[in-house]
Amino acid sequence: MTETWQATAPGVLRLPSGRLIRGRGLRKPLPDGPLPTYAVYLLGKQPPEVPWESRWVRWPDFRLPRSHTQAREALRDAWSRADTERVEIACAGGRGRTGTALACIAVLDGVPADQAVAFVRRNYDSHAVETPWQKRYVRRFSG
Repeated sequence: MTETWQATAPGVLRLPSGRLIRGRGLRKPLPDGPLPTYAVYLLGKQPPEVPWESRWVRWPDFRLPRSHTQAREALRDAWSRADTERVEIACAGGRGRTGTALACIAVLDGVPADQAVAFVRRNYDSHAVETPWQKRYVRRFSG
C-alpha cells in the first residue's frame, strides 16, 4: 500500500469520500513532491513514457473520449486506486479533459451528475470542463 497525496498539494482534489486525486496539465512542469504511483493520461496522441504505471485514454483536445467504454473503465480504476495510491489524471492543459474526468470520478464518488461540474470547479479549477459537450458528458456519465 502506498501513501496518497497531501490534501494541500497543488492540483489535488478531495472527493466526498476523502479520496485524494491529482489533476495536472502535462505542459506544466511536474510539481515538487512525491510522484504518482498511477496515472490516466487523456490525450489525442500517445503520452510520453513515465516511470510510474499509467494508462492512456485516447481523448482529443476539446472533444470527448474516442471510446466511452475505455474511458469509463479507466476512470473507475483511477477512483478505486485513489483510495490507497497517488493517482494523477492529466491532459495537456489540465482543465478541459482533466476537469471532465475529475467530474466523472466525482460522480463515481457519489456527487450527483448534475452537480459534478460545479463541484470540480469549486474544488479543483474554476475553468475546468471547457465545452458544452464535456458538461453534457458528465451529466450523462454513469459508472
